[in-house]
Amino acid sequence: MLPRIIFCFAVVIAIAVVVLLALLSPVSHKSSSKNPSRPWLALSMYIQHPHISRSSVQPVAQSDAGAFVFHRALTEGPKNTSRIVGKAQGFIIPIEHFADSAFNIIYLTFETPKFNGSLSIQAKNVEHEDRQELTVVGGTGYFAFARGLAVFMQTKSQSSEADPTYHVKLQLRFPNRSQTIPG
Repeated sequence: MLPRIIFCFAVVIAIAVVVLLALLSPVSHKSSSKNPSRPWLALSMYIQHPHISRSSVQPVAQSDAGAFVFHRALTEGPKNTSRIVGKAQGFIIPIEHFADSAFNIIYLTFETPKFNGSLSIQAKNVEHEDRQELTVVGGTGYFAFARGLAVFMQTKSQSSEADPTYHVKLQLRFPNRSQTIPG
């Protein structure tokens, strides 16, 4: 009978030790993949035609069956005199067979003291609408491994001849970043 009591006492002590270690452990108890408190970075900027004189602009032939290749300025505000914070470049093939192509990418490159790096935005299923929600699939520099959402909205232009300006709102999340991200 005494060995059975000792065995039960040892089991109770072992269970108590395991529970105490689990409760007092310095290791975080939160799952990193399901942690809703990971910080988001929200950015807002504009994509517009670079401010250059009309005499140096070369006309580009439009084709229904071609690719859309662009190089635009990334600015803080909607006016073409706003401070330039980077550039937007892209390659989009709007043909139905290539609509889901991995080659349809928009690159936003930031060149500011606070944000130095680039973002890659997948432009799948781009339609001719005033508002597009696209997926951020990666980045470099400050934006390394970024994921999130990029919302492109065409702004109202004063001139019918002017190239459209797009307001871009980014919601970004970064894996394995422990520090708070300013935003």
